Amino acid sequence: MENLNYTTAEDAVNVIKSGNRVFLHGSAATPIHIIKALQNRHEELRNVELVSITSLGDVNFSDSKYDNSFYINSLFVSANTRKAVNSGHGDYIPIFLSQIPQLFRTTNFPIDVAIIHVSPPDSHGYCSLGTSVDIAKVAIEVAGHVIAQVNPKMPRTHGDSFVHVSQINSMVWHEAELPELDYSAGATDAIKQIGRNIAELIDDGATLQLGIGTIPDQVLKNLTGHKDLGLHTEMLSDGVIPLLESGVINNKLKKLNRGKSVTAFMAGTRKLYDFVDDNPSVEVLKINYVNDTSIIRQNPNMIAINSAIEIDLTGQVCADSIGTYQYSGIGGQMDFIRGASLSAGGKPIIALPSVTAKGISRITPFLKEGAGVVTTRGHVHWIITEFGTVNLFGLNMRQRAKALISIAHPEHRGALEKSFYERFGGN
Repeated sequence: MENLNYTTAEDAVNVIKSGNRVFLHGSAATPIHIIKALQNRHEELRNVELVSITSLGDVNFSDSKYDNSFYINSLFVSANTRKAVNSGHGDYIPIFLSQIPQLFRTTNFPIDVAIIHVSPPDSHGYCSLGTSVDIAKVAIEVAGHVIAQVNPKMPRTHGDSFVHVSQINSMVWHEAELPELDYSAGATDAIKQIGRNIAELIDDGATLQLGIGTIPDQVLKNLTGHKDLGLHTEMLSDGVIPLLESGVINNKLKKLNRGKSVTAFMAGTRKLYDFVDDNPSVEVLKINYVNDTSIIRQNPNMIAINSAIEIDLTGQVCADSIGTYQYSGIGGQMDFIRGASLSAGGKPIIALPSVTAKGISRITPFLKEGAGVVTTRGHVHWIITEFGTVNLFGLNMRQRAKALISIAHPEHRGALEKSFYERFGGN
């Protein structure tokens, strides 16, 4: 599209004033170039609130020189915001991903400026949000001012991703590779076994939701012999590509978005970004649709695969903190755990290695002091470690404690059994 007025990142961020709330596009769409231009103004800015979910790439939010300039108010904590969020110069908002658009539309949480990352506009003036529609679409709709990094490396995705140039106040042309993540490397023997254990629970015709990390990647590696799988997930990574190309995932049995793989955002390698570019079989949709429990439950045999940091003997799942230390966030875990549990034939799954890298049991008598409960013991169903699979649904407190002990690491079962008898007594 001709006659577009591009500006520099330095000029674009001059609109941001002290005390503003600024939304930052996230995941593989993190607008690093513009964020760095904003950070370069740190000496003249005070108390600019930065709001985002996961951010990726070479951008540092934790340098002490930003302490008085920027306040990281995170909706989901990632590696490059973790230090700031756990300091006096940031914090975390506990919220379901599905309800962030609702938060953005309330009058007490206005977005002054949204910084986004898009593909170049087509002949009709439409850019694409590419790898990350999720909460970005509503941020654009409510923001007082929109700044866009326009990047020819951003894939042009289908679904809810399109943004007309008339919705953008400042456009900054900057060609750069997107941040990449490769979940295929570094899988331990325990994680490989967890992948096999989960795959055994997945029937032909199921619809999948996959969380982030090596466990979902290992699950996908064990599904090559399955048939007619569907995909309705908040996040997409490279592991789905072989199953989509082979037709194992064809989405033909889904009740909603039949024939389409649905996601809200993606993070992977360039192979993934090229795969989704102008691919009409993949729809990148708004998070308040993708993660809506009433939508999720309509697909039969919904399989939700999520992870945890620790789980206590009653089934309380901590997935966002290590004690009081905020490690990640609620994200979409409860959206999909609840949606899958209400789906006909659905299976909500929490999967975790039995021990930490230091050999500490992740199945514990009690959660650490200050730990957050993401999935309650009323919502939890399937728990999977490398040592087995249990379903806690309908079990009383003693039964579920015994079930969880049975899939704990053998070296820790004695201590857990001791805690069981101290708490419950007898059999």
